[in-house]
Amino acid sequence: MTQISDENSEFHPPESSAPPHSTAVSAGVSAAAVSTGLPSPLAEANAGLPAHLQDLTERARGYVEAASSANTRRAYAADWKHFSAWCRRQNFSPLPPDPHVVGLYITACAVGTASGSAVGTTKRGGKPDSVSTIERRLAAIGWNCAQRGTPLDRTDRAIATVMAGIRSRHAVPPRQKEAILPEDLIAMLETLDRGTLRGLRDRAMLLLGFAGGLRRSEITGLDLGRDQTDDGRGWVEIFDKGALLTLRGKTGWREVEIGRGSSDATCPVAALESWIKFAKLIKGPLFRRVTGKGKDVGPDRLNDQEIARLVKKTAVAAGVRGDLSEIERAFKFSGHSLRAGLASSAEVDERYVQKQLGHVSAEMTRRYQRRRDRFRINLTKAAGL
Repeated sequence: MTQISDENSEFHPPESSAPPHSTAVSAGVSAAAVSTGLPSPLAEANAGLPAHLQDLTERARGYVEAASSANTRRAYAADWKHFSAWCRRQNFSPLPPDPHVVGLYITACAVGTASGSAVGTTKRGGKPDSVSTIERRLAAIGWNCAQRGTPLDRTDRAIATVMAGIRSRHAVPPRQKEAILPEDLIAMLETLDRGTLRGLRDRAMLLLGFAGGLRRSEITGLDLGRDQTDDGRGWVEIFDKGALLTLRGKTGWREVEIGRGSSDATCPVAALESWIKFAKLIKGPLFRRVTGKGKDVGPDRLNDQEIARLVKKTAVAAGVRGDLSEIERAFKFSGHSLRAGLASSAEVDERYVQKQLGHVSAEMTRRYQRRRDRFRINLTKAAGL
């Protein structure tokens, strides 16, 4: 493979000479394995196992999947497909991993030429990927290669130096989502119909997500009790004084206490009780799809993307940030707006907010606080100036 000779020159990937539908994949890897992006490191080793060990094989495969979240697996699968498609168009093989090929790929991502409009072509003038997207794509390539038993050396200068240059030239401050403040949330709740199952469910999700400072996946991953589903990420217990959520999040298991509100109209626990009662839920996923023209509750767990859609829809309907256009408002609000709203509104010691949000550091919690007094501690005056 030719070395990358000039890291500062503009990158123009070569046109592919690969024939249509060429896999450009090494012989030891099937096309299916490359396209799915979710290999099992046990697959080939299990081929000659005796029958009585097949059950252990399936269990081991389940543990492999449990090592990462469903969202991460989906993202990594999409990123591996993107990388493999780029390699195919350039007549490269994605396996075994060549650091110089990966270096060219992330360069193509940075300048917007990594996507193709057709097999064997390169789409020039495309939208460059953000630094965070490129870092995720690189992590996905490393993960997929490791799962296939061919680790990628991300410290190789062909990758590390190029990535450092991409960060230096293209990194921008993070764009934070708008916080949903208490007055905004109350207005959003008023847009929901309390007389329908969907309205009761959506009220409970918004209030629980805000009061608990929960992530989208933590809201939809809740069950009515412990160990009730295979895909559950926690459960809820309701007491006289509030609700206790036991969650498995990014930083491990944690408990989130949600006290009852001062009014039933805005109480997350009361909203949760109403949803459970009228939806006639006994066991399984807490938040589910409402079917049959809003009259029935299905058995399937709600997708976490529905939380983001709900926040956007109700924020627009309530006129939150009415000074902006509807498109701008839809862009500014997401599921994270609920977490940011709690962090910005709770007037308590910062450590309690940090615990509720499940943050390891106080610095991470401060990133969520949109209206804190940044100059409460004035080191200029403290130094005598």
